[in-house]
Amino acid sequence: MNSVTGRPEDLVRALRAAGIRDERLLEAVRTTPRTEFVPAGQRAAAYRDVPVPIGQGQVTTQPSLSAMMIESLELTGSEHILEIGTGLGFQTALLARLADDVVSIEMRPDIALQARDNLTRQGVRNAELRVGDGSGGVPDRAPYDAVVVSAAFPQVPAPLVAQVRLSGRLVQPIGPGGHEQVVCFERTASGLEQLRVLTAACFVRLRGRYGFPQNDTELG
Repeated sequence: MNSVTGRPEDLVRALRAAGIRDERLLEAVRTTPRTEFVPAGQRAAAYRDVPVPIGQGQVTTQPSLSAMMIESLELTGSEHILEIGTGLGFQTALLARLADDVVSIEMRPDIALQARDNLTRQGVRNAELRVGDGSGGVPDRAPYDAVVVSAAFPQVPAPLVAQVRLSGRLVQPIGPGGHEQVVCFERTASGLEQLRVLTAACFVRLRGRYGFPQNDTELG
């Protein structure tokens, strides 16, 4: 299963069918080879709209779901972005193409190392990768114009709320892990205001000091 089937345009068509309309985002998907951000044994599925296993019980976010989350941020190209959960770096690469710069934090050092290698090979220079507890964000680079959380928790952790710039946006799966709603919020003077629910989804749990304990088990 090492040979590639399909091409980037197949993925673009799938995203259009899922309702994605942001042409800058679609062009980023078209020009970012997903084959370079999945394990070699999974490349046959790279241009299908499906999550891909990446080891340690983790999977990539389904491309259409990732695109919905990114599109909800309404990026113009000037933003300073925080991404919680780097994975193998495909979503990071898309964000880097659509914004000024990205700070991405991944809890698993070996996965972060793979992501760094993937991004370097693709010439992505405006993404800073950190290894650590994403539930606390990256406060030394705050505030952020937008935050993308690629793991589920019943509420947005307080440190992440505090790191969003006023009028900035945050998107996160809200729920216990395995059954949640992906919600886009806007930061106001009084906290986060829900803008809209994007879709129902199944995500892994957000773990860390402000998330689920490291040693609990996944639901679903």
